[in-house]
Amino acid sequence: MDEWVIWIILAVVLGVAELFTVTASLGVLGVAALLTALTAAVGLPVPVQLVVFAVASAAGLLVVRPIAMRHIKQPQLQRFGVEALVGKSGYVVSEVTGRDGRVRIGGEEWSARAYDESLVIPTGATVDIIEIEGATALVYPRE
Repeated sequence: MDEWVIWIILAVVLGVAELFTVTASLGVLGVAALLTALTAAVGLPVPVQLVVFAVASAAGLLVVRPIAMRHIKQPQLQRFGVEALVGKSGYVVSEVTGRDGRVRIGGEEWSARAYDESLVIPTGATVDIIEIEGATALVYPRE
């Protein structure tokens, strides 16, 4: 069997393995194997083929892979609507208990309940929004 066929088989195996891992590492090695297959098809000796494979692999892993990984990783999705309120702070407008109350969040007044039902949060306190249930903010006093 010719050397270039072996390199082609290696490239295909690495390419298929890349489909399952999605790390870009095996794909880069597969491309290096394809380049090495070309050098073998031209008739260059095995030591030169190994050097081509090593250089192409190193170049791909050091240069191409970081760029590919930047494109693969998606930025964290931004929260919209009421989900964006979770984690923000608010100001208690009317005393908040485990059953009812009112808070001001970013200029809007919301109905509120204490996240810990045993708490009573006085008017004027600063609270953190822990969760939103329907149109009610579940809040916890900021310490």
